[in-house]
Amino acid sequence: MKLNLIQDASNLQDKTVIVRVDYNVPLKEQDGQMVVRNDKRIQDSVKTINFLRENNCRIILISHLGRPGGEAKPELSLAPVAKHLTENLNLATKFSPDVVSDKNKNLIEELRPGEILLLENLRFKPGEKKNNPQLAEQLASYADIYVNEAFSTSHRAHASMVGISKHIPAYAGFHVQQEVNQLSKLLEEPETPFVMVIGGAKISDKVEAVKNLDKVASLVLVGGGVANNFLKAGGLETHKSYLEDKPADEKKEGVDYVKVAGELIEENKTEKILKDGYIPLPKILYPIDVKAAENPDSDVAEIINLSTGMKDTPEDKNMMYLDLGPRTIRLYQEMILQARTIFWNGPMGVFENDEFAEGTEAIARAIAKSGAKTILGGGDTIAAIKKFELEDRYDYVSSAGGASLDFLAGKKLPGLKVLTTTE
Repeated sequence: MKLNLIQDASNLQDKTVIVRVDYNVPLKEQDGQMVVRNDKRIQDSVKTINFLRENNCRIILISHLGRPGGEAKPELSLAPVAKHLTENLNLATKFSPDVVSDKNKNLIEELRPGEILLLENLRFKPGEKKNNPQLAEQLASYADIYVNEAFSTSHRAHASMVGISKHIPAYAGFHVQQEVNQLSKLLEEPETPFVMVIGGAKISDKVEAVKNLDKVASLVLVGGGVANNFLKAGGLETHKSYLEDKPADEKKEGVDYVKVAGELIEENKTEKILKDGYIPLPKILYPIDVKAAENPDSDVAEIINLSTGMKDTPEDKNMMYLDLGPRTIRLYQEMILQARTIFWNGPMGVFENDEFAEGTEAIARAIAKSGAKTILGGGDTIAAIKKFELEDRYDYVSSAGGASLDFLAGKKLPGLKVLTTTE
């Protein structure tokens, strides 16, 4: 994939540039005001913003925040983000309370070279998610050049991601380039052994990426709610553990993900990886023991050793599998330490509760210690490594969730397709 890159744009000097960023960041209330709680996604855009400033560009930033459903909701305003850019990142940023308006045109005309204007939440307009041509044209009318610096939204065919590029030249920002380059390395002959670590709650979001990366991965380690589908498919009892039954994507409704997990197990049953150089293990590994309790908020847990002959008791039937057990942790750690390339997406359990955080923390530390090329992705994964204070211990941490998984599944992302010269 060859993208049109902003640094290769001719006649960039003194242009007005509209940049689609991803400032869909968590907010919190502090001293009676909403402030940014985690600014990683904002930080991801700084290199491109500074590059445009160096070229005397007038900069318009556009983004969404949360799910306002096409309505203006004050609690999802981007005003706190403009303040954060100004006060915390030394990027003086003006703010418009409108997505599109005549007032915006006046504000843009008043911008001096190097100045920044952030527009209000794109998703206050229903036309954004519908890729409304009129909204796209209005946004494009504000600028000479469009830059996509929102890889994490590039799997969406929205007005600010796709429609706008029909009206003005479109380029990839530095962070989008970095995301594409790093994720492409996983698809193009990664150094082996290549270990995938897949967790989180939803198997539906990850199964296509697993299928695609499975072609190049040496081993897949499964945890979290995703593992329950594999346990069930393998004939093991999961009791009241979470099993995804309603995917968020309507196109996936009706899919039996226990069956899908079973198909993956069957397809890979003849492939083995050697532990300690001589012990053959299946290519897809799922837990051999778990930490369980009656609910995720419990402060008391018990270890359940899993086997096909496990008998149910009245107590067992109320249990939920909420973390990896100690034997699984040791096994996964050993396999991770053999790796030369690692991709991790999704926690191994309900890490928010310290009682069920051991598996996720152990895997996070093993990956950090491995010496392998390490690439992580997904919001919950980022939240986990932040909790364990390991953010700087990996080669690359992707801020994208669904977009990175779609990219790794081999799908053509609409937001990237419009930036592509040749493929």
